[in-house]
Amino acid sequence: MNRSEVLAIADSLIHGDRAVDYGDAHENFRAIAQMWSAYLDATVSARDVAICMALLKAARLRIKPHVDSEIDGAAYFALASELGDR
Repeated sequence: MNRSEVLAIADSLIHGDRAVDYGDAHENFRAIAQMWSAYLDATVSARDVAICMALLKAARLRIKPHVDSEIDGAAYFALASELGDR
């Protein structure tokens, strides 16, 4: 699979099934950030959540290459860029 295909699939997930399943990414990641902040007793932003989720995918890739984790990682980094520090 080439880079354009990976990014196209990531884009379709962000704007398709994932959006339908989990709702607006900004709202979802803000809610996760609030929960992580309370649990960790530290301030976590929605952008931090997206980056940490991408890092989770990277950690999984260290064990075994898998295109799904690569696609998800690309999607999480794209979301992180969009979320900024909101």
